[in-house]
Amino acid sequence: MKRLLILTTALTLGGSAALANADLQALIGDANQWVIQTGDYANQRYSKLDQINKDNVGQLQVAWTFSTGVLRGHEGSPLVIGDVMYVHTPFPNIVYALDLNNDGKVIWKYEPKQDPSVIPVMCCDTVNRGLAYAEGKIFLHQADTTVVALDAKTGAVAWSVKNGDPAIGETNTATVMPVKDKVIVGISGGEFGVRGSVTAYNIADGSLAWRAYSMGPDSDTLIDPEKTTHLGKPVGPDSGTNTWEGDQWKIGGGTTWGWYSYDPELDLIYYGSGNPSTWNPSQRPGDNRWSMTIMARDPDDGMAKWLYQMTPHDEWDFDGINEMILTDQEIDGQMRKLLTHFDRNGLGYTLDRETGELLVAEKFDPAVNWTTGVDMDPNSANYGRPAVVAQYSTEQNGEDVNSTGICPAALGSKDQQPAAYSPQTELFYVPTNHVCMDYEPFRVSYTAGQPYVGATLSMYPAPNSHGGMGNFIAWDGKKGEIKWSLPEQFSVWSGALATAGGVVFYGTLEGYLKAVDAETGKELYKFKTPSGIIGNVMTYTHGGKQYVAVLSGVGGWAGIGLAAGLTNPNDGLGAVGGYAALHDYTALGGSMTVFALPD
Repeated sequence: MKRLLILTTALTLGGSAALANADLQALIGDANQWVIQTGDYANQRYSKLDQINKDNVGQLQVAWTFSTGVLRGHEGSPLVIGDVMYVHTPFPNIVYALDLNNDGKVIWKYEPKQDPSVIPVMCCDTVNRGLAYAEGKIFLHQADTTVVALDAKTGAVAWSVKNGDPAIGETNTATVMPVKDKVIVGISGGEFGVRGSVTAYNIADGSLAWRAYSMGPDSDTLIDPEKTTHLGKPVGPDSGTNTWEGDQWKIGGGTTWGWYSYDPELDLIYYGSGNPSTWNPSQRPGDNRWSMTIMARDPDDGMAKWLYQMTPHDEWDFDGINEMILTDQEIDGQMRKLLTHFDRNGLGYTLDRETGELLVAEKFDPAVNWTTGVDMDPNSANYGRPAVVAQYSTEQNGEDVNSTGICPAALGSKDQQPAAYSPQTELFYVPTNHVCMDYEPFRVSYTAGQPYVGATLSMYPAPNSHGGMGNFIAWDGKKGEIKWSLPEQFSVWSGALATAGGVVFYGTLEGYLKAVDAETGKELYKFKTPSGIIGNVMTYTHGGKQYVAVLSGVGGWAGIGLAAGLTNPNDGLGAVGGYAALHDYTALGGSMTVFALPD
């Protein structure tokens, strides 16, 4: 990154923005509302609102609260469209429409009837990352994979469609993204041998438009072997099967439960695929394409334009599903359309989002030790591949051994909790996990609907550091380094928000909403909400007044011990023991807290 000369501007929605859903585009451009989980199509999570700023944020007060009536982990954020706030919950995935003109009175409530047998099939808590909106409809992707379109005014079901089958381990934890006349939907279940896919349904009636699998024949992956590229070269035929042994790709993982972004000018959607199945790497020799891959696709037909596999033959469960942040930057005197991605594997990537050219791959946590770095020489046979440190490989000469001291742990240097970007400071604000692990694979056989993990993990704070399990960092894209870092006792599992007021907000697992100076990281405000925060901070205005809101309700992978009442340290794929101390700081409870400046 040190070679970058960056002049950054916010990604605009002009030009050929008419390609996208016109209604949604107009709403996204209005900073007074929050109409998409990521803030905008670019995933910048930046608000132009500045009524709350670094000079007055210390005066914030609680304006009002709302109890969701549901326990377990509350990820995602509310939406605000006009005078209505839409709030979601984890399983059973209740949706509330609240009247902002009438003290948050419930306008309507939608409570789906789902079979509770889906709960044990959901890895790492029963979370849901929120609702979406387009064309007068609220979209909910339920835990049981039912995609529902609700009338935004009444809550009546306009249409519903089943996207997967929980009986074979297919579930959902993610939000969806409306693009043009379609809604883009992913799938969860990599720990159950699911074959990942992304699906587009027509907004008008829920009919299937296309589905692109992460691995399989070219007809399944929607890959043109001559036109789809990987690091600038055509991928060639059968790229989704020829790095798998036999038919292992059919249960190969590569699920798509993360975040999606969209460039209206290039007319491309971007997302990442997850870990290959199983977690025992010796059972699936090869690069296991296209798991662990950043993908750029045409939203109209799903065809892949370019792919980049970050962690070939993943040995550590370093899912590649984290958000893709789109910015326009100047590199070597040339303006380029860029994509920045902070991966679970601890590397921060920058690519040209038009061509897929790899420009930067550097560690954003100094504790990362499983790799010495990525080969950046385009003429090298290993171009784009990370060099694995043998000591921290989990595949030791074909034997199942306990590999110790691997950094980061399987939950990554950053999990799904989204970073933010400010065009004012030209900095990325990244919630991180400062956690390492011991990892012991074992042989496992596949049975549909049963866990297909094949590894035992234990987690603990990274050694030789502040002793905590998290940091909130500001990443300087010009110098390729951390500008400042705020240590936290536990992983920062909340999505960040940057604002034009020079303030960055985030939440902590103990339950604090924190506001810090975007330039210096100085803490300006904190307030402890009723439960640990794994939700994403958002902001809006109503009646001319700016508000900041966040869901609290501890859970998720880091809080699974609390959420599910687990006590065995190795349960929760190793997180229960690592985060056992959370019991001393917070308890279950789903609520939303809304903040504002005093009148």
